[in-house]
Formats: sequence, structure tokens, C-alpha cells
Amino acid sequence: MALTASTMLPLGTKAPDFNLPEVVSGKATSLSTFADKKALLVMFICRHCPFVKHIQQELVQLGKDYFTSDLAIVAISANDAKNYPDDAPESLQAFATEQGFNFTLCYDESQETAKAYTAACTPDFFVFDEQRKLVYRGQLDDSRPSNGKPVTGADLRAAIEAVLAGKPVTSDQKPSVGCNIKWKPGNQPSYFG
Repeated sequence: MALTASTMLPLGTKAPDFNLPEVVSGKATSLSTFADKKALLVMFICRHCPFVKHIQQELVQLGKDYFTSDLAIVAISANDAKNYPDDAPESLQAFATEQGFNFTLCYDESQETAKAYTAACTPDFFVFDEQRKLVYRGQLDDSRPSNGKPVTGADLRAAIEAVLAGKPVTSDQKPSVGCNIKWKPGNQPSYFG
């Protein structure tokens, strides 16, 4: 597995809009879908990545913990489904159902949304405030599949709590680390080395 870090998109960046199908319902999903929420968490994940598997129970818990809050959560998978069939929409639908995700999971077939967010790895996390300006991009926490540290979601949760409380998010943010997004042949973006 190729270890890849977040690109660390500049704080204050406006959330790029998107129009993607949700894998369970097939409904079109865009930024406006979440317009009634104070904060938005955008997560780039996939099914097969060992880094995502390592934290998937925390993702389920995040969904549960913030279900009735003013945080909207959307997960996006942008991997090349032809070469990684575990990340095809039908498989992602099963994944969402098996895990009991209560947040939106979309498939980015063109990979244009991943590029717009400068997503580089799975998992990659982006938190936006009420004006949909980026206030956090980085890791879930310090846990990795091989370091023995517990999965707590501490870094991401601290950012979410700050936004929901109307407080500034610390600018001391560590990049997320995971497997690189599986770009389609010839589609790898210039920001990804």
C-alpha cells in the first residue's frame, strides 16, 4: 500500500460544489443538500483501503454521535472502480448497509469532485463552517493500522465541536495519511505526485 498524506488545502477555501449520486438511494447530492446545517464534514473514503477499515467503526460512531446535531456528513468514494471493484457503487452500497452508515455516501465516478477538493488519500477529511469555508483538513486522530494507538477521532471531533460551538478551530492540524486515491489511467491530478 502506498502511504499518502493529505494535500492540506488552504484554510478558508470555499467548499467546491458537486453533484454526485448517493450509493444507497441513487439520489443526486450536492452542497445545497446540506444547506440547513451549520457545519459540513466531507470525507473521502473507500471500501478496500486498510486505513479506512482501521477507522470504519469510528466513522459509524461519528455518524451516530452527530446525527441530531447541526453537522452534515457526506462521504465520497472516488476510486477507479474498474481496477478496484470493491469501490464500485454496488459494493459501496453494500458497505454502507453492512456498516450501518447513517450519513450520505456518494460515488465520484469522474473523480472531478476529488480533484476539486484536492483529495489525495483515503481517508481524507474536510470540515467547513456555516459559510462553507474550510476550517479543518487533516487526520481523524493519531491512530494508524500499525502503531497500536487507539482510534478516538480526537482531532476531527475537536474541530467539529469548535465549529458547532461557534469557536475558532486550531490551525495546528496534522495531515491525514492513508492509501492514495486510485486514479483512473491518465486522470491523476497535478497536485498528486
